[in-house]
Amino acid sequence: MRRSTISWLAVFVLIFGGFAATVAALNSSLYSAQGFVRTYLDALAQKDSTAALAIPGVSETTAGEGVDALLSDSAMAGIGDYTLVRDTEEAGGSHTVVFDVVLDGETARTEFHVERSGTRFGLYPSWEFAATPLSTLSVTVRHTDGFTVNDAPLTEDGAYLVFAPGIYVVDHASVYLEADAETAVVAETGTIVDATITATPTDQFVDAVQQEVDGFLDECVTQTVLQPTGCPFGRNINNRVDGAPRWSIVAYPEIALTAGDTTGAWLVTGIPATAHLVATVQSLFDGTISTLDEDVPFTVDYAVTIEGGGLTITAN
Repeated sequence: MRRSTISWLAVFVLIFGGFAATVAALNSSLYSAQGFVRTYLDALAQKDSTAALAIPGVSETTAGEGVDALLSDSAMAGIGDYTLVRDTEEAGGSHTVVFDVVLDGETARTEFHVERSGTRFGLYPSWEFAATPLSTLSVTVRHTDGFTVNDAPLTEDGAYLVFAPGIYVVDHASVYLEADAETAVVAETGTIVDATITATPTDQFVDAVQQEVDGFLDECVTQTVLQPTGCPFGRNINNRVDGAPRWSIVAYPEIALTAGDTTGAWLVTGIPATAHLVATVQSLFDGTISTLDEDVPFTVDYAVTIEGGGLTITAN
């Protein structure tokens, strides 16, 4: 009987010892401060914004609108490998947890601050972020309204909350405008990172304006007068014109666009061109007849507005 009791006691000791060892192992890994941070990094790596936002201390806001518009799956580029550097317990029981994270092929160091929030099942500590791991991406977009951050479309520049660490590519591409993308590396939590892009005309935009202007000038030269109405060229003479003057375009303006003062407004300013005039002229002094055959230089100035996916071109 005694031998049987000792055997059961040994089994109980082994079971309890194994359970205690399991609890200790979980407390130092999965349920540790660094395990808590790793759960957040796992959500970022999987581009799971819902899981990331559900982690205590990340954010009390709702993703998808306003300043929170980039707290979404489509705006998350994902992160590379991450390796624990240190997990340091501070005064009061809070922890500073540091990870090395691969962002866009480069290793960045990110520091997190977490604190105890309670106990699970009376055995395991629970944690929350003492300071949110979110940061702010401040976007400035020049000469256009719409842009994208990773795969998330936005219409207004400004300050947006983003998950940190992360990579955020700000870009614009449309029929008439394009911009050199800017990559913002957000390595630290609780910081502000600036990103600025400048929209410039696409070749298609320049070609569209060129065709419109060329067509307008072609219409102008059909007018058989010295001063074609509404046209950027003309000629004054002091003698009498005998017959109808004939205009042609020798050199069309090579269109270049510069940004106007308001978004969506573009300018064609002082672009040189050359028309040619042929006219038979009778001298008012002695009545002699001569032929006026000369080039007439001029410049063009237009305002171009992008509206509703189309262009409006008006002469200045």
